[in-house]
Amino acid sequence: MTDTLRPVDTAALPEAPDAGPRKLKRSIGIVGGTLLTLSCVTPASTLFVVVPDLFGSLGTATALTIAIGSLLCIAVAFCYSELGTLIPSAGGEYAMVSTMAGRLAGWLVFVLSLLVVMIVPPVIAMGTADYLAPVIHLDPSLAGAGVMLLATLASLLDLRANAWITGVFLVLEVIAAAVVAVLGFAHAERGAGSLVSMQVAGPEGHTDTVTAMLVVSGLAIALFVTQGFSTAVYLSEELENPRRNVARTVLATLAISSVIILVPVVAITMGASDLSELTGGDISAMVTAWSNSAVGTFVSLCVALAIINAGIVMVIQNSRVLFASARDKAWPQPVNNVFSKLGRFGSPWVATLAVGIPGAALCFVNLDTLYGVTGVSVTGMYLLVAVAALLARRGAHKHTPAWRMPLWPAMPVLLIAVLAYILSEQETQYLLWTGGITAAATLYWALYLRPRKDTRWLVEIPEDERA
Repeated sequence: MTDTLRPVDTAALPEAPDAGPRKLKRSIGIVGGTLLTLSCVTPASTLFVVVPDLFGSLGTATALTIAIGSLLCIAVAFCYSELGTLIPSAGGEYAMVSTMAGRLAGWLVFVLSLLVVMIVPPVIAMGTADYLAPVIHLDPSLAGAGVMLLATLASLLDLRANAWITGVFLVLEVIAAAVVAVLGFAHAERGAGSLVSMQVAGPEGHTDTVTAMLVVSGLAIALFVTQGFSTAVYLSEELENPRRNVARTVLATLAISSVIILVPVVAITMGASDLSELTGGDISAMVTAWSNSAVGTFVSLCVALAIINAGIVMVIQNSRVLFASARDKAWPQPVNNVFSKLGRFGSPWVATLAVGIPGAALCFVNLDTLYGVTGVSVTGMYLLVAVAALLARRGAHKHTPAWRMPLWPAMPVLLIAVLAYILSEQETQYLLWTGGITAAATLYWALYLRPRKDTRWLVEIPEDERA
């Protein structure tokens, strides 16, 4: 991990207003970037907070659905890797899509990414109360808000310090996931065939069949399970040698996180005492039944730390998105000036507060609504990224030094078709919520950004990052 502590190039922070776009400090290598990115995926907290909802609707088909989602994410990761090395910007998806597919498409993907980055942290944070229960009983919304505020304060620190903090927490959450996997396999009640038995316990305790359409619908959440691998793109301005390290970090993180999440899910599916227990999704109770209360408490506390860890990294990522949008003049100038301010540690402190404090407020919103809107937003965002990847080898970009995905253009074309189908199978209310927000954003584009195209929404890549 020594590459997380290399000297910072302070020259990357121009103070003069006419020195061009402000740049973040290039302070982390591939190990630090991978630690931060893995922590944003937060495999253990995803396993304990998000996966139980999938067990509730998909039962024994949960592992299969996550496996399919992980395979789809390989194609998504290829798109991110190629675009992230072509366009290494803290703006992430919107910088990539704006450059390849036009400013309006970039604006829409920015709105979708902003929805994701604002909603995901409180979704995860609200799970803290359940895993602190062996020690203290807290209201889930209050506990989640507290985690968000704590993560916001930690995110104001230097990025290198946060790489160490999140690295320690990451080790603990991997241990927790490993304990679950070992106990589940050791107490297996059914064979590997149960993973494709497609059964879920019904409301009256009887057995229902999980249909193919339910699996397709669940893929939106399955994509969300490993979604954090895109953090490497958001950190590309702070990664050393982004042309090489962005792709390595994206692909390595997806592979590691998929294993950390999928193996325990398989173990839980095989180790649950019956279908009703599996559908209930109370993983902590299963761990206690497989071992004892001390082990259950240890695992629960590790997960609580993992959630705090995830909150820190997600706020770090999200503040970079808001910082980049202000640098690219997405807002009226006074707002741009505020959000682009950098603090003494080189972090965008106002943008950090602007994503952390509303995130605490979102902990008091209905959780099902947050899940639904996030699933639609992630799917739509990946769809636009795939479109941008399809256009990534036109004109000057064809000869720009970058990591290039295999099987292009078949990979993005197939991904576009699959994601469009998944999107069409989502619940109407979540499509309407996300569509309404996107329509309002389009109106902002038409009435404010487009008429000011020479002075607003000027997506730029820092000069030293151009090929």
